[in-house]
Amino acid sequence: MTLGSGPGGLLEVLVVDDDVRVARVNAAYVGKVAGFRVAGQAHSAAEALALLETTPVDLVLLDHYLPDETGLSLVRRLRQLGHHTDIIMVTAARDIATVQAAMRHGALQYLVKPFTFAGLRAKLEGYAALRRALEGDGEAGQDQVDRIFGALGGASAGPAELPKGHSVLTADLVREVLRGAEGPLSAQEVAERSSLSRQTAQRYLKLLERTGRVRLSLKYGETGRPEHRYVWV
Repeated sequence: MTLGSGPGGLLEVLVVDDDVRVARVNAAYVGKVAGFRVAGQAHSAAEALALLETTPVDLVLLDHYLPDETGLSLVRRLRQLGHHTDIIMVTAARDIATVQAAMRHGALQYLVKPFTFAGLRAKLEGYAALRRALEGDGEAGQDQVDRIFGALGGASAGPAELPKGHSVLTADLVREVLRGAEGPLSAQEVAERSSLSRQTAQRYLKLLERTGRVRLSLKYGETGRPEHRYVWV
């Protein structure tokens, strides 16, 4: 079985973003990842739907803020029309309600802007791993089920690494903020950029530090306690 719809089994990707320049950059990123090819670019929900009606697409990189409707609204319409194309949200929308809604409507991953090429590559490689895990027919044993769901994690902190009461999606939000930063950030800065409370950001930063994904440094001022600053490893 071939992996994707494109020639040689390439995975065809539709990039949807209202900003033409951002769409062009994201498309260039996709073109650098082995096994993927850009099927097209769209700058509105209507353009995306028209392309999906005529072009084989395996994956849509979908912005939430579109000029004619939201990305989540478009996902709902696609499902109602019988389109089962996979979705990765690529958006500046950071509020937990939107993240939860994306998950409930079947988005496989959620990448928060701004992000780096490495961040997008990790999501795409995780998606390709998922497609490989899903190849073949018949029933799946627990080991294969674990591989299928593990493929979605990509470079994220997987469920097995998170204590009870912690969310993979929230860990992803914190991770993407740190990966998109130009230098170390304080817990307050992470909270502001992820729309989380400072206490929640601090809790996830400490967790990621314990698992070795985040490095802690201290910034000393003239008075008072040193400020804790975090950087993605």
